[in-house]
Amino acid sequence: MLLNFVLASFVFLVSIRDGSARITSSFIRSEWPAVDLPLDHEAFAVPKGYNAPQQVHITQGDYDGKAVIISWVTPDEPGPSHVQYGTSESEFQTSLEGTVRNYTFHEYKSGYIHHCVIEGLEYKTKYYYRIGSGDSSREFWFETPPKVDPDASYKFGIIGDLGQTFNSLSTLEHYIQSGAETVLFVGDLSYADRYQYSDVGLRWDTWGRFVERSTAYHPWIWSAGNHEIEYMPEMGEVVPFRNFLYRYTTPYLASNSSSPLWYAVRRASAHIIVLSSYSPFVKYTPQYMWFQEELKRVDREKTPWLIVLMHIPLYNSNGAHYMEGESMRSVFESWFIKYKVDVIFAGHVHAYERSYRYSNMDYNITSGNRYPSPDKSAPVYITVGDGGNQEGLAATFLDPQPEYSAFREASYGHSTLEIKNRTHAIYHWNRNDDGKKVPTDSFILHNQYW
Repeated sequence: MLLNFVLASFVFLVSIRDGSARITSSFIRSEWPAVDLPLDHEAFAVPKGYNAPQQVHITQGDYDGKAVIISWVTPDEPGPSHVQYGTSESEFQTSLEGTVRNYTFHEYKSGYIHHCVIEGLEYKTKYYYRIGSGDSSREFWFETPPKVDPDASYKFGIIGDLGQTFNSLSTLEHYIQSGAETVLFVGDLSYADRYQYSDVGLRWDTWGRFVERSTAYHPWIWSAGNHEIEYMPEMGEVVPFRNFLYRYTTPYLASNSSSPLWYAVRRASAHIIVLSSYSPFVKYTPQYMWFQEELKRVDREKTPWLIVLMHIPLYNSNGAHYMEGESMRSVFESWFIKYKVDVIFAGHVHAYERSYRYSNMDYNITSGNRYPSPDKSAPVYITVGDGGNQEGLAATFLDPQPEYSAFREASYGHSTLEIKNRTHAIYHWNRNDDGKKVPTDSFILHNQYW
């Protein structure tokens, strides 16, 4: 019996190594929709003081991590648009002026939205900043990343489809406790589009205050999902992404992009490319042409880790949104393999799933293998559309589990990717279990280039 146990254990371990130990977790939460936090919840509290800055958030402001964009909203009047900052908590040596604007959405009128770019920062430095004036001013801090270097260690958090429910609050609190330094956000922010009329804008405001506990201190690298489109002709709103683009700016010009919806940044040892699932991407479109050029700019000797963010997963074995990513896969998968992308993060499906390294390169419309097959040059695909929004979970997985699917579970949670050096990174997915963070899935990610 002991010999049989040893042999069985060996076979199991080999199957894990070779990518055939597929797991569908038995832990499944109810798929009934979650409930948004009530408007008077403390998570939405308005800061004290007349016209005090709120909804504060920062993102990377350049290509290499020596700039930040600081954004905030003043509700009553424009007020000052400058940022005072410095390396001492008690002294703000420098002041820079930003821009301010507002907009309307149906009958909703936004507050005054400020964006200020701070450039020429030192790497690996903690900065303190102040916005607003008088008794209504507020102070925060952020840390710049290490300089772009192949062995720079760095820890990212990955969140998608967050919303503003009680489950969303657990996800956000668990991320803050993780020790990660920057969020890679894969789309679907506020879910305000599930409301109507002035409540759409109102729920963008509550979401901005809800996430401020993180976004004012840690850069969030934004990508847009379907809930940011907000095409609402019944309300006279037909310009896509209107609320999102006014509020959440990106450093797209630094990577020669023509749109804030697709862009790239380099941070520590990672080259991060953001794609837009809901913008044209077929041959000769602006996004297609830009992505082709951006891949040529990737220097794996300087940034060995190549990470892609998008909203719709290209490989998904859930009944929800099944095969929606197929058109983008057919356009870009060969590029992902040619340029040895390490990992692709997506959202959209309200569950968690991680793939093995598989591709469907052999198939075309007339011939070839119809099913994905193992491919050591392919990226790992990870779906993290499990932030906690009010639409609930996608609990129906396809059966049997496809060979490309390594682990899947219908739960809420968040991920971290901790880059150790140019060759290895450690990935974790953490489930929200009734308010507790439960480490559930993890693996060592081996760099595709090195």
